[in-house]
Amino acid sequence: MARRGQELREHILETAKFAFLEDGFERTSMDAVAARAGTSKRSLYAHFPTKDALFHAVVEHIRGSFGGRIRTPAAYSDDPREAVARYCGRFVQLLHWSAAARMIRLGIAEADRLPDLAAGLYDVLFGTTAADLTAYLTTALELPPGRAEAVSFELFGLVLHPTLPRLLFGLEPLVDELPDESTLASDVDLDRIRRLLREVLPAEA
Repeated sequence: MARRGQELREHILETAKFAFLEDGFERTSMDAVAARAGTSKRSLYAHFPTKDALFHAVVEHIRGSFGGRIRTPAAYSDDPREAVARYCGRFVQLLHWSAAARMIRLGIAEADRLPDLAAGLYDVLFGTTAADLTAYLTTALELPPGRAEAVSFELFGLVLHPTLPRLLFGLEPLVDELPDESTLASDVDLDRIRRLLREVLPAEA
């Protein structure tokens, strides 16, 4: 049975996501997306009138799927500090997923030509994640908003280095399958993240 309506739209977005990741924005044509999605150009353009519009929609699609995979800090533990450590660990774990790493590379590659789209990708993967952590620190640890934001950015900076640049330069292996949260403790050095959290936010703070 042919896909229609919202089902077709979601299918196109998933197809376009992988097309952009594999071939980049410039080399991905609307014709190619329609062919890979098994739909007509007319149907594709009915949902997305331009390639820029399609890419913007893909970014929002990724925002929803990434947010569902990382969730919020409160989902990881009843202990606020452990929740923060595991949330940061899950973020590092997800960055080893080839789809996430390649999306970051795509955003960097298109930053000069398509700054708004690159900024959207940054917000999906980093901005929203940091904002969620800031909100959690404000409520769970009762930090003032400014202090909570500063802690979030400092902690992420420490946690992501040197892993993120090594991933971007291909110095660490990526995984094709979505990392399972059940293997978080073996995939990521959570003790290191706990130490970094104590440095950034001492227990008496």
